[in-house]
Amino acid sequence: MAKILVTGGAGFIGSHVVDVFLENGFEVVILDDLSTGRESNLNPAAKFYKMDIRDPKARDVFAAERPEFISHHAAQMDVRRSVAQPLFDADVNILGSINLIECAKEFGVKRFIYISTGGAVYGEPERLPCEETDAINPICQYGASKHTVEHYLFMYHVNYGMNYTVLRYPNVFGPRQDPHGEAGVVAIFTGKMLAGEPVTINGDGEQSRDFVYVTDCARANLLAATVDHQPGIYNIGWGIPTSVNQICASVKEATGYTLPVKHGPAKLGETRHIYLNASKAGRDLGWSATIGLDEGMRKTVEYFKVAEQPV
Repeated sequence: MAKILVTGGAGFIGSHVVDVFLENGFEVVILDDLSTGRESNLNPAAKFYKMDIRDPKARDVFAAERPEFISHHAAQMDVRRSVAQPLFDADVNILGSINLIECAKEFGVKRFIYISTGGAVYGEPERLPCEETDAINPICQYGASKHTVEHYLFMYHVNYGMNYTVLRYPNVFGPRQDPHGEAGVVAIFTGKMLAGEPVTINGDGEQSRDFVYVTDCARANLLAATVDHQPGIYNIGWGIPTSVNQICASVKEATGYTLPVKHGPAKLGETRHIYLNASKAGRDLGWSATIGLDEGMRKTVEYFKVAEQPV
């Protein structure tokens, strides 16, 4: 039985990744400091270490567990916080990742699966949909810090023979996404609409993103660990733009929300339009998105009606 270490495995996406590896016969170890992850997301069939990825004691986890794979989801992922606190963003996303990469090198991890951001590394794209070879010009600190680690992985592959796969995620939505505070727009809209609270769209709402359901992204991790492929970078996405206004309308329909929606000022550092060409992931990994926006939205709203409502 192969063993994988999932950082951020108590988080929204990471917990789904844990589930899919367990369902496919892997032994799973989770490393998460629970700063944004939830204990309720932890799969009891996985072994859990409460730890910050920057902690030097992460080496002890690698020494004890000897994982063959790592899926690195743990991150400072708030674009607005990265703009306001760039030192913290770089500390977690760059130094924390290097800490893990060094551990993976020392203990001979077979493949380092790294979660990057297709929504933020390209900045304002020169063409759409974005391909992996397109220019990298992030306009927020989060995009810059996540991309920096891609260079480290390439370097460790060239210098030390470390195999790696970078998955550049789109906007991910689905069950377990935190609807409170800084979260994905689908979760925020869903939480507020189910609670009958006012909803505000940042800017004119015509900004567009590539929205992919969370289990499709989790499956990309499984393929990265089980399908033989060359080290490199892979976009994950539909290749179809969806505006925030469209998302809002879809959530309104799914929740039966009737209040008027307001518009507020646009947010600094947010890309206007971004969607991703994932044909390389299709060719090399056999991955494609399978759950459409309407189906995914229904599943998400059904989850929130039960799991996120006040007792």
